[in-house]
Amino acid sequence: MALPNVPNVLVVDADPETARVTRDAFQASDVRLVTVPDIEAAEAELMHRAFDAVVCDLSGGAFEGFDWLKTLHRGHPLLPVIGIDRASGSRSAIEAVKAGAFDFLAKPLEPGEIRRIVREAIDCSRKGTEPVAIDPRNELAEENDTLVGNSRAMLDVYKTLGRLSPTPVTVLIRGETGTGKELVARALYQHGHRPHRPFITVNCAAIPENLLESELFGHEKGSFTGATATRLGKFEQAHNATLFLDEIGDLNLSLQAKLLRVLQEKRFHRVGGNEEITVDARIIAATHRPLERMIAEGHFREDLFYRLNVATIKLPPLRDRTGDIPLLVHFFLKRLGRELGLPPVTMARGALSCLESARLPGNVRQLQNLVRKALLRSRGYPIDRALVEELLCETEGGGEAPADADPIRQWAARLIEEAAAGGTGEAHRTAVETLEAALVGEAMNRSGGNISRAADWLGLSRLTVREKVKKYRL
Repeated sequence: MALPNVPNVLVVDADPETARVTRDAFQASDVRLVTVPDIEAAEAELMHRAFDAVVCDLSGGAFEGFDWLKTLHRGHPLLPVIGIDRASGSRSAIEAVKAGAFDFLAKPLEPGEIRRIVREAIDCSRKGTEPVAIDPRNELAEENDTLVGNSRAMLDVYKTLGRLSPTPVTVLIRGETGTGKELVARALYQHGHRPHRPFITVNCAAIPENLLESELFGHEKGSFTGATATRLGKFEQAHNATLFLDEIGDLNLSLQAKLLRVLQEKRFHRVGGNEEITVDARIIAATHRPLERMIAEGHFREDLFYRLNVATIKLPPLRDRTGDIPLLVHFFLKRLGRELGLPPVTMARGALSCLESARLPGNVRQLQNLVRKALLRSRGYPIDRALVEELLCETEGGGEAPADADPIRQWAARLIEEAAAGGTGEAHRTAVETLEAALVGEAMNRSGGNISRAADWLGLSRLTVREKVKKYRL
């Protein structure tokens, strides 16, 4: 029996080299691999346990992989299948997608590439299958991700969700950081007209600008240095499915133009490719940025804005729905208490009043983090006002320091001075990696090595945190 929350991946290939490479790729991870040589063994495994992803040989010989892929896709439409084949051309990739593959890789496999693609498939599988409940009064079980709140602003969100979910229209979700934009996107998808097809996500702010075009549209073999094989983009993966473009306001103008063409014509080219690819994807986009001001300043295309803004869901900040704070706190106390293995804990009325009047720029996400810290420090006793005030003081940091006394500004100035003196041009990379390593390291220390907890605090997926822990040798 598989351990709970441990991803299961089925590898179907008679070639022992495939088993070796995938085993090496996930040697230091929590992914559970099951390797079988043929279709009969694969179908037996699928009958006895649930899998988060399948890696399947599409070449002939032992079995006709494409035929089985079509059959598997009909029976398990939300199960992402990664096709692999000795053929590395564009035609093989296109045929794999038509047959229902989530992605395609050419042999010989490379451990880093198969690890990345499988991680994406697992993330896609879980976001598509883990339900998002709408529970205004916090009356349901708390196992699922849940939209909680019965304020007028949240009731308007629920009504808009109900109106837009069954339609194929493009939806733009707007709201400050931490208001729950991804939860609303998943709710739109799950209650929509394509819930039986995958939910593909791209965080436009999390992918380096020079890689984002390839991530969205794919690339052909040899189109740039390092492009050793054809790669599918997110738009191809989302054909006849749903594509969620998070932080759409972070796209540069060049990519905005290409995105506009896809939305208008439903066609695009891979990077370095000549073949025009047709795609039909339901687009959901989200941003916390002021797009109208960006348009006025020339940083966002007005025509793209109108294409995205066919229908809008505006998520209210927590300061506009303070009446929902007691409901949210109660929900987080139950859910986080269960996750942390703690006995039920209550929060005093004075502590709740303190939270209702607090400045919480991180919105619901910040409130959740505060409740988690309070649970850990309360040691099973009721959470009082003094503890909440202490946590808020730590969060706010005692007010803003003068700019010239800001240690981060001083450090940034020193990095730029060193880069100017040495001509290295590495200041940005050094700053990002140093801060990221420190941030992830602190989260891992505070969580006692619990990746799920650290990921929640950081606002990242468990898979992303695990990769960063490995990258920075934390």
